[in-house]
Amino acid sequence: MTETTEKSAPRPLPEDWDRVLAVVAHPDDLEFGSSSALARWTGQGKDVVELLVTKGEAGIDGLAPEECAPVRMAEQRASAAAVGAATVEFLDFPDGTLEYGLPLRRALAAAIRRHRPEAVVSINFREQFAGGGGFNHADHRVLGPALLDAVRDAANRWVFPDLAQEGLTPWSGVRFVAFGASPRAAHYVELSEADLAAGVASLDAHAVYLAALDGFDQRSFLPEAAARAGSWAGVPLATAFEVFEV
Repeated sequence: MTETTEKSAPRPLPEDWDRVLAVVAHPDDLEFGSSSALARWTGQGKDVVELLVTKGEAGIDGLAPEECAPVRMAEQRASAAAVGAATVEFLDFPDGTLEYGLPLRRALAAAIRRHRPEAVVSINFREQFAGGGGFNHADHRVLGPALLDAVRDAANRWVFPDLAQEGLTPWSGVRFVAFGASPRAAHYVELSEADLAAGVASLDAHAVYLAALDGFDQRSFLPEAAARAGSWAGVPLATAFEVFEV
């Protein structure tokens, strides 16, 4: 895999493909920027599948995990509908204690083989987000490397050979993996006002989760971020990605 770096001039993310698998750790991860790009792609007729590695059960302090998971899963399904994603799937890894290892790689490779995407999208796995701030969530930092490895695993018939017995034959069609909100972004997706509005609606769908965040203004967050990324990319509105070519 080839990594593009922050030293590269901003350039458009390739869009000459038909299927994308969006893989993140938690409900709400896609909605902090990348879901606006998903709206653009569904508007182009592309097939978008969202895969959540956890159910977000540890994400709301005032709700016990067994109460929280169904709420967050329902919010994610509503969020996906807002951007036109046809399919939402959940794995059953533990929220907050995700570990890099063969079980995670196998589950991700199985999903890649099952959905056979040409592009994969996720959330930033670097220690910080673009613009700095606090230390990135442990689950995000674990998921990124596991996902990159799983793309390679999905293409290799000798890695997790038992998947073939489940009808999941190798898939080497992934062209790139793109991580949103990375401090090393070098690619962008230009957004229309309608794409951004759909992204805002997708974030709004996480009403219970957002209500538990102290002082966060979701109505201004995405428009301001899209304008900043657009200024960087030389277009009115955008969202940025770090890309690993496969």
